[in-house]
Amino acid sequence: MSGKHARRRISVLGSTGSIGTSTVDLLKGMKDRISVRALVGGKNARLLAEQARLLEAELAVLDDESGYEELKTLLAGTGTEVAVGRQAVIEAGALEADWTMAAITGAAGLEPTLAAARNGHAVALANKEALVCAGNLMLKIVREAGAKLLPVDSEHNAIAQSLGGAPMSEVEKIILTASGGPFRRASLQEMAEATPEKALRHPTWSMGAKITIDSASMANKGLEIIEAARLFGLPEEQIDVLVHPQSVVHGMVNFRDGSFVAQLGSADMRIPISHTLAWPERMTTGCARLNLAELGQLDFEAANEERFIPLRLARQVLRAGGVAPTVFSAANEVAVAAFLAGRIRFLGIGETIEAALDAMDANPEPQTLEDIFHWDRVGRELAEAWINRQPQGN
Repeated sequence: MSGKHARRRISVLGSTGSIGTSTVDLLKGMKDRISVRALVGGKNARLLAEQARLLEAELAVLDDESGYEELKTLLAGTGTEVAVGRQAVIEAGALEADWTMAAITGAAGLEPTLAAARNGHAVALANKEALVCAGNLMLKIVREAGAKLLPVDSEHNAIAQSLGGAPMSEVEKIILTASGGPFRRASLQEMAEATPEKALRHPTWSMGAKITIDSASMANKGLEIIEAARLFGLPEEQIDVLVHPQSVVHGMVNFRDGSFVAQLGSADMRIPISHTLAWPERMTTGCARLNLAELGQLDFEAANEERFIPLRLARQVLRAGGVAPTVFSAANEVAVAAFLAGRIRFLGIGETIEAALDAMDANPEPQTLEDIFHWDRVGRELAEAWINRQPQGN
């Protein structure tokens, strides 16, 4: 490569979300070493334009087509190309880039993430659903393209760091940690009466609404169990979850000789993002450093899989295989949206997922992306049907 393209080529899918903005924060200190090919946002045209100007992006794409005129006006005269709509998002993912952040949440991130993987370069994966819904298909594409999948989720990134390149044959178990969310000590009655406002009060992390509610219900940890099984090639029984309210230890590996290796860090997503961005090296960040003496103690407790229904269901669908994980993920998305809209109670999130899984009339192994999209639609329809049968707000 020569000229501008001698720089490292970067794309950020989901740049206006919580992971995306943290990524942009890191990239702005690397402007002399990178060339930003594409920034993809959802609805926030103003923030996307601001990011595109800051990083001198070649292309700025907004998923929401109604924001085209605003984005075009904001970027007039900059040299940044503007596009909107679903197809433009997928095409942005397909652009040749040395490192792509895949941070579009939900099933919407699936196609652009797969498009990025087909380029055969590094994909920093912050989209849980890509591996949950299309795990085998995505891993096949990654393998055939010679791409490198780098986990961004703090827990999976911690596992990758703790492994230190050791073969999985030396691993007895991996342990994902969970903060326990805002309802760690809550009674079932308190959880039943929880409002969206209470559920959005995460004790340690600052994240988007969907991820924060997933943390409160522990559906995020269920998705992470499935994702970990795909990433590390482990069966469900070799993946444990520990509640760790301080959110300092993000993941651990228990090796067969009895050793435990853990990754610790402050609750700042720039740390795992920077690990993938600099891989296989490390980079300097402005993240706060831990002071273990000030912390004084680290607490751990078993995760209650009976109180947090999505966690129990995730293990069931992982064992079941087929399209059950796809339905789990789709039903959860519908349930979270319904809870935030006041259509179901908090505990109804787990109940909705379970009802959708129980209503499945088949569980085939998906062979194509079309299969996955079909069962994603089925999962949403089954969840919506169950919600519609419930009394309003119950």
